[in-house]
Amino acid sequence: MHWLVEYYRSTMGKKFVMAITGVLLFLYVLAHMAGNLQIYLGAERINAYAAFLHSDTALPLLWGARIVLGAALVLHILAAVQLTLQNWSSRPRKYAKVRYREADIAARTMIWSGPIIGLFLVYHILHLTTGTVQPAGTFAIQAGGHAPDAYANLVAGFRVWWVSAFYIAAVVLLGIHFYHGLWSWFQTLGWSHPKHNGARRALSTILSVLVVVGDVSFPLAILAGWVGK
Repeated sequence: MHWLVEYYRSTMGKKFVMAITGVLLFLYVLAHMAGNLQIYLGAERINAYAAFLHSDTALPLLWGARIVLGAALVLHILAAVQLTLQNWSSRPRKYAKVRYREADIAARTMIWSGPIIGLFLVYHILHLTTGTVQPAGTFAIQAGGHAPDAYANLVAGFRVWWVSAFYIAAVVLLGIHFYHGLWSWFQTLGWSHPKHNGARRALSTILSVLVVVGDVSFPLAILAGWVGK
C-alpha cells in the first residue's frame, strides 16, 4: 500500500486516477443512456427495465455499482482539485497576458464544468431516482411494486420546460467535459503518439456526441409530443 500512496502523491499518479475513474464514469453514463433509450419502445418496456433494476436479483448488483461509482466520483474530484491547486501553486503570479495554443474551450472550462455537472447530478438523482424534488408535483410508482414508473416520471418531468432546458444545458456541458476528458484519459493511459492524435480526437468527439445526442433526445422528444402523447 505504501508504494500506491507514494504513486498517488505524484502528478502522474493523480492523472492516472483521474483517467481510470473518468473512464468508469463515462461508461456508466453511456450505459445509463442506453437503458433510457428503451423509452422509445414504450412504457411497458422501460418500466420492465426499471422493475428489474429494483428486483431482489439486481438490487445487490445495483448497489455494488453505486458504491464503486460513488468512490470513483470522489477520487475523480479529489484528484482534480489537488492537480488544480498544484498547478496554481506552481504559478503564484498570473501571466500578464495569456495565449492559448493547444488548450481549447473544453480544456479551459474543465475546472468549472465539473462542479456544475456535480450539482446537476445531485438534482437529477433527487428528481428521477428518489423523487424528493418534483417540479411536476408527482412521483409515480408502478402498480403492485416498489419500482418507480420510469415512463410516467420522465414524461411528467420533461414536460416542465425549464427542467428540460436545465437538463439539455447540463448534458451539453457534460459532453464538452467528456470530450476533453476522453482526449486526456487516452493520453494518460498510453495512447499518446503524435501520429495517433487525429484518431484520438475523432474517437473522443464521436463518443461525446453520442452521449449528448442520446440524452438530449429524451426531453426534446417529450416536449415535441413524440413520446408520452
